Order: sequence, then C-alpha cells, then structure tokens
Amino acid sequence: MSGEPAVTLFLCGDVMLGRGVDQILPRPGDPTLWEEHVGDARAYVALAEGVNGPVPRPADPSWPWGVALPLLDAAAPHVRVVNLETSVTRRGAPWPDKAVHYRMAPENLPSLAAVRPDVCVLANNHVLDFGTEGLLDTLDALDSAGLRRAGAGRDLAEARRPAVVPVPGGAGGRRVLVFACGMPSSGVPEEWAAAPGRPGVDLVPAATERAAGEVVRRVREARRPGDLVVVSVHWGSNWGYGVPDGQVRFAHALVDGGVDVVHGHSSHHPRPLEVYRGRLVLYGCGDLVDDYEGISGYGEFRDELRLLYLAALEAGTGRLLGLRMAPVRARRLRLEHASDAERDWLRATLDRVSRGYGVRVEAEAPERDGMLRAVLPGA
Repeated sequence: MSGEPAVTLFLCGDVMLGRGVDQILPRPGDPTLWEEHVGDARAYVALAEGVNGPVPRPADPSWPWGVALPLLDAAAPHVRVVNLETSVTRRGAPWPDKAVHYRMAPENLPSLAAVRPDVCVLANNHVLDFGTEGLLDTLDALDSAGLRRAGAGRDLAEARRPAVVPVPGGAGGRRVLVFACGMPSSGVPEEWAAAPGRPGVDLVPAATERAAGEVVRRVREARRPGDLVVVSVHWGSNWGYGVPDGQVRFAHALVDGGVDVVHGHSSHHPRPLEVYRGRLVLYGCGDLVDDYEGISGYGEFRDELRLLYLAALEAGTGRLLGLRMAPVRARRLRLEHASDAERDWLRATLDRVSRGYGVRVEAEAPERDGMLRAVLPGA
C-alpha cells in the first residue's frame, strides 16, 4: 500500500445531450433531423412524455442529471470522466449516409457543466455528425467553457493528446491522464480519423495487440512517475453481452503496458466487468443520458437502467481497491433512483455476465443508498 488516500474516478458511458434532450433545455437548437422515420427532434420528447409523463420545457440545465448530481456529491470522486457523444454546434451539414445525427446548442453547455466533468471524451461516432465545421465548434465551445477534452482535435497530435487532471489534494503533484480513441466497430467512419493538418478523432482501426502497443507507446511518452492512466475506448456493437476476443486482448495489452483503467463504451447497456492483473476493465458502461424513452425494441436489455461507476484506485500503483456502482433509471429525460426490483435486475445481470471474467457483483446494504459493488478476485 502506498499510504496515500485512494484516488476515486467517476466513469460513465454515453452522454447524449443532443436531439431530444437539447430541445428541452433553455436554448434549443434547430430541431430538424435527417432520420428515416423522424424529422423533428421534438418527436423524441413526445415519445418520452407518452411513456412517463410531461417533461418541463424549458427545463433547468441540471434536469437531465437528476439524482446523479447528489449521488456524485456524496461520493466526492477526485476525477469525473464522461463520454460526450454529441457535437456542440449550430452549424455544419449533416454527415452523409449516416442514420442518426446528434448535436446540442453551444448555449446549452451549462447542462454538461452541471455534472462538473473533468474530462469529456470525444473519440466516438457522433462528434463529427456535422462535419469538420461542427467538430471545430465543439472544440471551441468546450475550450471556452474550460472543459478538458480527449480523443479529438484540430490535427492528429491534438486528438492523441491526453487530458491531464491534477488530483485535488494529491501529494507530489499526482495526476490522472485520460487518453481516448474510437474504433470503426462502434460506427466511427474511417474518414473521421485525424491526420497531420486534418481535424478528427484518434481512430484505432481495429482492436489488435499491435494497435494497443501504439497506444501504450504514447502513454509511456506522456506519463510521469506516480501518474494514473485511463484509456477510454469507444468500441463494439450497441447490443449484447458478448465481448469479442480482440477487445479482451486489446484491453489486456493496455494493462500489460501500464494502463490502470480501460474505460469502454458504445453499448447502450452495461457489459461485463473485469479485473485483470489488479486493474479495472469496463467493456461497456452503457448509456447514461439520452432521449431513448419510448423507443421500442431490444427491451430485454432494459436500456432505461443505467449505472454510475465509482472506481477507487491505489494512489501509488493504480491497483483497483474497489468498484461501487449507483443504479439509476431514465424517466422524463431525467435520471431517477432505480427501484429495488430494478437494482436487483441490474445486479443479477451484471453478476451473470461478469462471472466469466472473475468478477461477482453484489448489493450493498440498503442503508447505503442501494449501491452495487464488485467483489474483487481474491476478496
């Protein structure tokens, strides 16, 4: 043990403040959509209201986060990392031959700021939904709001640059470095890859050990003694609990190379947890904020149920000391506490799909806010 207090990270999956969510906020953008069956983003608000009741308009910027805000205040994580899966722009043409486009008005950024993110991950399949113009607006908006970002940039070097977060109260200048990359398996078009002199995302063509080695090389170049390192990866399909062997090998190669947390996302529901060589691997965190209420299909995955992940790492080594998860559910485009039955379903499902990775999931005592926790190997 290092003797220092643990460093706690808040990690989550996709945060989609565009489309229907943007329409309920104080300064909504153009509601026009280019989807096959829906041409107006306000239709997604109507779907949510048809299932769960009226949504205030305009809603307070903090509305989408609901109970997540007091839960996070109580947990007091040192570093908060979200995958911002939307462009932040009022400009740009919709990317051609793409089924869904997400954007939020820059004036609605107070909604993102409400959760106080330390890092906004941008290496995903929606950040260039409105082309290079939309991406540059997104970068400018986040920079103007003082929000760190990783995974996309004005050129390749910027897209690959990690977000560097000083740990509050950390001795010796302790930092958390967050690298971010996206893969075509999650729907990131290959044309979105950043290059020298070309804006885009840090695109990893496939989940191979060689590609992991390239990420590890960049980690080693940026890391200082005592730094903790997160690699945030947008990969894989939207549905299902299976994890391709290539993703497992990629994650393991990152950890073998010194990465402390692999933060995977893209799936609309939580996927298995793993603790490999004492390090946390989240293969899919599921969605956190979106406008999916009332959309039929894939009901067996219960994507209305979401998790806030709170990982405690040993400060000196990055070893996982504990993983707590707060179960919440989406209702009226807002996060609420999950019911006991919903929490039990999440626990049983996550326990079942994670067993093959050596992790069990159990419920904490009810008086501890209905949290779930991972039972670490050897515990």
